[in-house]
Amino acid sequence: MAFFNKSDKDYAFLLKSLIAGGVAGMCSKTTVAPLDRIKILLQAHNKHYKHLGIFSGLKEIIQRERFTALYKGNYAQMIRIFPYAATQFTTFESYKKYLGGLFGTYTRIDKFAAGSAAGVTAVTLTYPLDVIRARLAFQVAGERLYAGIVHAGITIFKNEGGIRALYRGFWPTIIGMIPYAGFSFYSFEELKYFCMKYAPNYFCEKCDKNTGGLVLTIPARLLCGGIAGAVAQSFSYPLDVTRRRMQLGMMNHNIHKYNSGMLQTIKMIYKENGIVKGLYRGMSVNYLRAIPMVSVSFTTYEIMKQLLHLDTGLKF
Repeated sequence: MAFFNKSDKDYAFLLKSLIAGGVAGMCSKTTVAPLDRIKILLQAHNKHYKHLGIFSGLKEIIQRERFTALYKGNYAQMIRIFPYAATQFTTFESYKKYLGGLFGTYTRIDKFAAGSAAGVTAVTLTYPLDVIRARLAFQVAGERLYAGIVHAGITIFKNEGGIRALYRGFWPTIIGMIPYAGFSFYSFEELKYFCMKYAPNYFCEKCDKNTGGLVLTIPARLLCGGIAGAVAQSFSYPLDVTRRRMQLGMMNHNIHKYNSGMLQTIKMIYKENGIVKGLYRGMSVNYLRAIPMVSVSFTTYEIMKQLLHLDTGLKF
């Protein structure tokens, strides 16, 4: 329409991109919410579950609490993940375009740097909700400390040191996010490019709405996303364990000592439990959750881009 000027189009494009990213994040996190909870319980050595494995732990949650307890903390997760994923995916496209224009051409380093920057931006804006979600997920029936999201946020703020308490574990998260988000986006983009260039007959289908005429099939997107998630988690997982210990340090007297700095926490985890049973504790469940989570996230985002006609990338 004639009155629909360029700034209006840019605003609409940005809004659509945010919606696409937010929906992708909500779908992916809901898919793996039960595995997310057992991962938190195992990482932080919850006294009721630390002796159990993945599937026995999930069974115990259902028996001890109830089936819906598998999704404990997921409501807080949804409130956090929509702005988180919306920001991450949207800023990735923006950073990628900026870096490409800055150096005159797109490179592999650009994709990694854009992914890392997007992850750091999203985490910084939404981190307090991640702390609250972890606290709610760590609670066991009969031992409730927090009545809900708002109560948890106010209690942590009042009793544990103000805004700093809501950002406890922030630095290991940021440092871990650099390789995690960087390798996630880099791996997915590279795998997507490889499939479309070298094996389009197997991994692609025609799409009139896409400017290139081809898009990855849904199974191909799921495969590329799953591999990207596995690669990213392998590099960043020890810092994820460190972050959880720091976030939950005030809830459990057994891990209260982790209410210290990042390097001290890493040293204590390594000294007490080593690498496999300490810094990589819960890694098996993390692979089980990370692979489908990243897979569903990228796949949903790509589908939403098609539905909302965003295939040409950001225009601002």
